Amino acid sequence: MAESTLAVFDLDGTITRHDTLWPFIAGFLLRHPRRWWRLPLCTAPLLRYLVDGRDRGALKGAVIRLTLGGLTRAQLDVWSERFTQRLLRSGLYGEALTCIAAHRRAQAHLVLLSASPDLYVPKIAAALGFDECVCSEVRWRPDGTLDGGLATPNRRGAEKTRCLRRLLAAHQPLLAHAYGNSRADLEHLRLVSAGTYVNGRRRDVLDLPSVRAVRWSQRGDAGTLAARTSL
Repeated sequence: MAESTLAVFDLDGTITRHDTLWPFIAGFLLRHPRRWWRLPLCTAPLLRYLVDGRDRGALKGAVIRLTLGGLTRAQLDVWSERFTQRLLRSGLYGEALTCIAAHRRAQAHLVLLSASPDLYVPKIAAALGFDECVCSEVRWRPDGTLDGGLATPNRRGAEKTRCLRRLLAAHQPLLAHAYGNSRADLEHLRLVSAGTYVNGRRRDVLDLPSVRAVRWSQRGDAGTLAARTSL
């Protein structure tokens, strides 16, 4: 079973109880008030997105660049570690942790597939015991400081579907699970043998027999994950 089952989880709103990018940025800025002047600069890309509403990746990259651009890897790693530990203690769904633990016990190949950036997503994946992490990657400047624009496509919607297709082709599992929470995730949830739609409208999956809608609400503590896995 170890090589025959694939379990792919979205992050924001599926494992976590809220989005992660803005809390990551806001938390850093709260601790570094000299960068507060950068926040009004985000108005321009936000307005562009509100007008055309098409390129979330461009908006994401612009906001990261304007708020965190120029920081070193070391500076961001310190905050990423603190942010991740806090998120693991109080920002996760207990039901998600239960599912992750069950798949780990069954020796499924666990993949975290997220549109959020690699500033912190790989740390979350490692802490939760994922075997693989696929997320949006940010650009770095030649001098080693953060540019902030996306170096890869934004791992959302059609791009997330392409990533899942690649995973399915690479692993060729007999059974594949996928978990997501947004309507954009339905595109890839329908590709697997068992899709789980977290806290979405049941009517969204009426014509998707392989996708079930569930309600998750329990607060989880990732510190209990190791204990659950060993049961």
